[in-house]
Amino acid sequence: MNNPSEVEKKYNKWIIGLSILIPLAVAILFGVNLRKLGFDVKPLSFLPPIYASINGLTAVILVIALWAIKNKKVKLHEGLMKSAIVCSVLFLVMYVAYHMTSDSTKFGGEGTIRYVYYFILISHILLSIGVIPFVLITYVRALGKQFDKHKKIARITFPIWLYVAVTGVIIYLMISPYYVH
Repeated sequence: MNNPSEVEKKYNKWIIGLSILIPLAVAILFGVNLRKLGFDVKPLSFLPPIYASINGLTAVILVIALWAIKNKKVKLHEGLMKSAIVCSVLFLVMYVAYHMTSDSTKFGGEGTIRYVYYFILISHILLSIGVIPFVLITYVRALGKQFDKHKKIARITFPIWLYVAVTGVIIYLMISPYYVH
């Protein structure tokens, strides 16, 4: 498998599958509340500040990874990008676990801030779904040593992923006063 395009072809089905499966699984699991189904589980109410912090950490990692590659620190960049992917997966697992054990929190703000909150929330959700194939394709192109193609798509992936990470923190900060403890 020395041909870089072979690497990309090998992973295309995985990229497509995961890009569909992840949002679908999250949507389905988001609607499942284990307590309402009769399971004796405690709400994981401690998770939101943790997964919001992981989003913040992801944003920091992404910025440092950009700095690393611009300064020709390829191994550091590679390690940081793998860490950012791990952080995103950890966020997703915690987010789903929280929503499977806890009631959804309604945003209580009124007036203009309500519109701001929902704009940020909706754009965050849509871009978090849309960024999945970009992250996977960007990663696979690096894996296949197709660095020109990797760099080209990374210029699209990076700002979207950074936006999703940062707005995840903003959403948490905006809704946290309304959490029931």
